[in-house]
Amino acid sequence: MFNGTLSPRIGAFAGALLAVSTPVFAQPVTDFYKGKSIRLLIGFGPGGGYDIYARAVAAHIGRHLPGNPPIVPQNMPGAGSVLVANHLANVAPRDGTVIGAFASGVPSVPLLTPEQAKFDAAALGWIGSANNEVQIDYVWHTSPATTLDGVRKTEVILGATGPGAASVDFPLMVNEILGFKYKLITGYKGTAEINLAMERGEVHGVAGLTWAGTRSATPEWVRDKKIMIIAQYGRTPHPDLPDVPLVIDLAKNERDRQALNLIFSRQEIGRPFASPPSLPPERLTALRRAFDATMKDREFLADADRAKLDILPVDGETVAEMVAGLAATPPDVVARVRKILAGQPDKK
Repeated sequence: MFNGTLSPRIGAFAGALLAVSTPVFAQPVTDFYKGKSIRLLIGFGPGGGYDIYARAVAAHIGRHLPGNPPIVPQNMPGAGSVLVANHLANVAPRDGTVIGAFASGVPSVPLLTPEQAKFDAAALGWIGSANNEVQIDYVWHTSPATTLDGVRKTEVILGATGPGAASVDFPLMVNEILGFKYKLITGYKGTAEINLAMERGEVHGVAGLTWAGTRSATPEWVRDKKIMIIAQYGRTPHPDLPDVPLVIDLAKNERDRQALNLIFSRQEIGRPFASPPSLPPERLTALRRAFDATMKDREFLADADRAKLDILPVDGETVAEMVAGLAATPPDVVARVRKILAGQPDKK
């Protein structure tokens, strides 16, 4: 007969059931964020693509977080946005009041340029990515080669920025591994300068640009076939480009595929957001679910549409898995890629 008193064992069991049935992060996270704000560090200067994506997310994600903290964007450019990753890992408080947005290539920095990296990419708290990018190569319609088969036989001159950028790294990789004949002219400040150089006949094309950016910046070139899109990178093709070859599919063996994947996987990571390492698990979960909700938010999507931003989100758990996979790349593959990017011959 029940006398209104629980035995210690039954009481503990009942407490465990209550803990399971109640969202573990709801009350603590609400209490924590109430009256606080979150700084969003953006790894590039104002006005660029990463800045626009980050500010669009910042305008909406706070109302999907318990406690509705305002998000305060803060630009922190430097080292191709590696400065933000280093700051998250070593300076920022590990409590959920500071998060960062940076380039898709940052998770590969500890492998490819370890002297720059003061962080473990797999240890960061990955919140999600706003877009699964697809990057492309395109050439002017008068280029001496307008297909990948042609680029294997005929030299094609590409405009590029500098080492570490996709416009440099991608051609170096495909030249060495797949036998393409791209010649690089570096030193351009950005895509706009390279496009002008194409129109003037100084270069034939450019590599490693996003399809979304190309479609937005020069839609008339796409429509009027002034440029020919000859290759796309990543591991899955873009629905808009069903007939454009996927470069990684041209790998002759698993060794080549692993090397290409180390460079091209940055597309799927896209426009990532992360927290410092060792964030309290319930706060990281709250940030991830708020990010997921933002990606479906009608007001956010309307703002993104007005800004011509492609939104193809990747959740934080999936980004974390991809980053962990990159971190586990075999050392011999990493060494091979580093030699190629340094301009050294690939001795098999």
